[in-house]
Amino acid sequence: MLFAKLKVQTKTMKILLIDPPFYRFIGYYNRYFPLGLASLAAVLEQKGHQALVYDADYNENPTKMDFSRLEDDYSFYLAALADDNNHVWQEMKETIGDFKPDIVGITIWTTFAAASFKTAHICKQYNKDIPVIFGGPHGTIKHDEIMRICSDVDIIVKGEGENTILELAEKLQGRDGLRDVKGIVYRENGDVINNAEREFIEDLDTLPFADRELLLNKNFYDSEDMGLMMTSRGCPYSCSYCATSIWKRKIRYRSVDNVIKEIKLIREHYGTQQFTFKDDSFTVNRKRVMELCEKLTKQDLDINWDCNTRVNLIDKEMLAAMKHAGCNSIKIGIETGSERVLGLINKGTTLAQARNAAKLLGKAGIHWTAYFMMGLPSETKEETYETLSFLQEIKPDFASLSVYEPFPGTDLFEFGIEKRLVQSERTLEDFYSISPKYYYVKDISRRVDTMDNTEFERLEAEMKGKFHRYNMGFSKLVKRGTSRSKLYLKEPKALLADIRKFRSWIK
Repeated sequence: MLFAKLKVQTKTMKILLIDPPFYRFIGYYNRYFPLGLASLAAVLEQKGHQALVYDADYNENPTKMDFSRLEDDYSFYLAALADDNNHVWQEMKETIGDFKPDIVGITIWTTFAAASFKTAHICKQYNKDIPVIFGGPHGTIKHDEIMRICSDVDIIVKGEGENTILELAEKLQGRDGLRDVKGIVYRENGDVINNAEREFIEDLDTLPFADRELLLNKNFYDSEDMGLMMTSRGCPYSCSYCATSIWKRKIRYRSVDNVIKEIKLIREHYGTQQFTFKDDSFTVNRKRVMELCEKLTKQDLDINWDCNTRVNLIDKEMLAAMKHAGCNSIKIGIETGSERVLGLINKGTTLAQARNAAKLLGKAGIHWTAYFMMGLPSETKEETYETLSFLQEIKPDFASLSVYEPFPGTDLFEFGIEKRLVQSERTLEDFYSISPKYYYVKDISRRVDTMDNTEFERLEAEMKGKFHRYNMGFSKLVKRGTSRSKLYLKEPKALLADIRKFRSWIK
């Protein structure tokens, strides 16, 4: 049986964890480091295995920053997928050959699924018997499709990965089968076996901190990159464009003391001044936020930090406490200026709440970013213009616009299938040949159902142009710089880096 080929008889396992290349192929900045893989690596190292995190998407010489124009460069990504001699693939082959892993774990997200498939194939070229494990949102949701179309994948981890990858390493090291390993899909005797779900880790404090020292070329990252953290997992909301359903609408928290302990460790080792809390909605638990702010202030850590939240989860007192504790930037999903579309996407907020949040943030003096989207199923041209009008009304310090893409595992994905806008399954060739923005679009000439494609493309270009010009306002640029002034004073290199990013953004 195939599993027999995957046996590895060594006392400790060498495990290479790979974040596949995507932004690197199209010249974009890719911030931070693979936090999830570094967390897996920490668990493996704690149990005596040798782990290495290879961020194949790290770009030493990025030239682009305006992510609203990202889709314009997807052709470069497709060309790189087809070019076996591309220097990134050659680097990957060398890295695998130098490390000589017993097991390889690969992250897969929908947008760069083809790069994950290509990475798996390179691993099998290195050693056809090496166990190749996929993990990540796309693997959790589309594991059946992946196993059907990509024979280079042996095992898929569903959901949370720390306990699963550790058990897999131990099973693959010995002679036991995989039938009792919860949270995986795997091949056995030509069949695909889908094991039972694994329970969530209830006490996140029991996990070691993500090990940044296990990053290959860790010196590439700056201090701000190293400040990426998650203080909770999960989201209790049900936005129909988001696949957080994999977390069962449940949120689990690290203790405040545990979070502060990691902050201190990062600051000590990497000199980090600016931290990023990447929680889905950082302020869900108001009491916890206030406790964290109080302890950050009392311990005089003198750091800055940013977070994500929602318009219905902030208030005057909490924002004041957050600013006093070092919060200098907040990112909020507004999504649309249409009440009808807000209902369609099940955001659970209103335009009135968004207006109130904008006023609160303005008075608090915290730099804030508003996220918007367009091109949702059934959205009309008039409703898209309502979004533009709402942007001009609430006046965020920065505004981001993205075009809706149907992602598996979301309610809108199923809605798109009903509207005949979405293709429910794809082939391996589809992923290699279709632009990522169309991966699950049924007909690229019919991206939305309320206008023809030519009209939609004109509307998209118009909206992106107006958002870009809005963000170029002098006062907005000044506020952005002011919000990071403490960082600039302590790390002048950060100012130079931001200037380079700004130049890339305005090109």
